[in-house]
Amino acid sequence: MLVHAPAKLNLCLYLGAVRGDGLHELCSLFEPLALADLIRVAPAERDEVLCPGVEGENLAARALAGLRERGWERKPLRIEIEKRVPVAAGLGGGSGDAAAVLRLAAGEVADLPQLAAELGADVPSQLRPSLALVRGAGERIEPLPEPAEHAAVLLPGGGGLSTAAVFAEADRLGLGRGTDELDELAARLREAAGAGASPLSYPELLVNDLEPAALSLRPEIGEALQALRAAGAPQAILSGSGPTAVGLFPDLAAAKAAADSLATEEAIVCAAGRARLSP
Repeated sequence: MLVHAPAKLNLCLYLGAVRGDGLHELCSLFEPLALADLIRVAPAERDEVLCPGVEGENLAARALAGLRERGWERKPLRIEIEKRVPVAAGLGGGSGDAAAVLRLAAGEVADLPQLAAELGADVPSQLRPSLALVRGAGERIEPLPEPAEHAAVLLPGGGGLSTAAVFAEADRLGLGRGTDELDELAARLREAAGAGASPLSYPELLVNDLEPAALSLRPEIGEALQALRAAGAPQAILSGSGPTAVGLFPDLAAAKAAADSLATEEAIVCAAGRARLSP
């Protein structure tokens, strides 16, 4: 079996206060990208999760272990992840991989969203990747209509920027909004995106409150954003906690033309707003 784990783009990210559990209240629009990790699943003598080229703890392995702890009786599996989504780049690659593993047990294990939330704040939204308004720390998910055609050019900047470090820097800088403001922004986002419009039709809402913190840690992100604007991007934003700079374009042709004009080979061009989960 071959499954896809789409990258996740934060079209906006509004930062709220720190909660009692240490996580921040957020208001964000998530959308899937055509860029995706490929996950091959095959029978095996024992459970095994492999992710060549990526060191450290594997969230997909934790997802499989969590399914077994909840009594999932599928025969042992070998799960091999071919990474295409840049690592630690603010694109939710690890969360998408974990969610893809959880989807293998859909209808067989109760309360997958709870297990997803235990694995990480971004995992619940990736159980069914789609345009969604996301609140809380990521656990409150409101699916929205599929948006009109648009595309993205990604400049990952080498990845490797710690989400925890960016949030800590945001706290140091005193960034954040009150609950009433987050509620108001959620209502505006719901209205703007609720009719299936392209995000390019509401650019004033495509704001990432973590951008100053990410720029503080990685000043070169600003250069990437400016390069995308100079290449013709109607909107250039930071995805998640960064360091990936994203240029939004009306279609793939415009995105490819812009990427060709950039003096870098790291640019990734992909359609946005639609997820592919299987071949």
